[in-house]
Amino acid sequence: MVYETFGLGLIFKEGDEWVLTRSGREVGGEYQESEKFGRYITWPTEIDPEGLARREMLSATSVGESLGIPARRINQILAEHGWIRKHLKGWLVTSLGQRVGGRQRENNKSGIPYVVWPVSVLDDETLKTTIKDLKGESVKGIADEAPSASKASGFRDKFKPKMRTADGHYVRSRAEMLIDNWLYTAEVVHAYERRLPVEEEAYCDFYLPSGRVYIEFWGMESDPAYQKRQQEKRAIYKKYDLNLIELGDQDIANIDDVMPRLLLKHGITTY
Repeated sequence: MVYETFGLGLIFKEGDEWVLTRSGREVGGEYQESEKFGRYITWPTEIDPEGLARREMLSATSVGESLGIPARRINQILAEHGWIRKHLKGWLVTSLGQRVGGRQRENNKSGIPYVVWPVSVLDDETLKTTIKDLKGESVKGIADEAPSASKASGFRDKFKPKMRTADGHYVRSRAEMLIDNWLYTAEVVHAYERRLPVEEEAYCDFYLPSGRVYIEFWGMESDPAYQKRQQEKRAIYKKYDLNLIELGDQDIANIDDVMPRLLLKHGITTY
């Protein structure tokens, strides 16, 4: 059953462990724990492998058409999302992309790799949020804004960004302002408070499209509540194997020495 479900895009191998994709969870796959065997996956008896094999899979072009995005842009958006990465020619699915059901394919004539997606990807909340942001559909008037019940949005609503950086961003602290100004001066393209492309609602401090790198500045580490949020957020980065640069007060004090070295580890050169 493992090899059948693997071929159907219900699970994928991450290191030495089998991981459920979204499609795998949707058909009833569940994790179980055993003292002897560790974590393993169980399946309902009514799974129809033949039916799953025939289910519709969408090309990047079809995904773009369904979401109202020009086909030529959709792979760039999926790459920014961390679901695929550029190959010499074509695209390769990442482990994050496999989690949402992406499956690797190859053109029979040219051998160029590409990725197909289950229909359920169209309902992915993180992807829909990205599309809305790009279309400007997420912009609301102040009178239309509703308070969010989520912990992440609640914090962001309570502590509004008020410090203006050199490139026009508004950030919440002096440390974030220094990071943003440094990135701007070093000509490193960056986004502030980009939502992470994961199931949990979480936002990074900064996102660098080049290298798919996320930056977090950890302040207020003496606050127990802050420490708890910090641990939860680190766990998310680790769970999805996202590229993370962590900065503290000492790093900000030596930012001109620290940032080039940390960025270089992710293939980003400065100066």
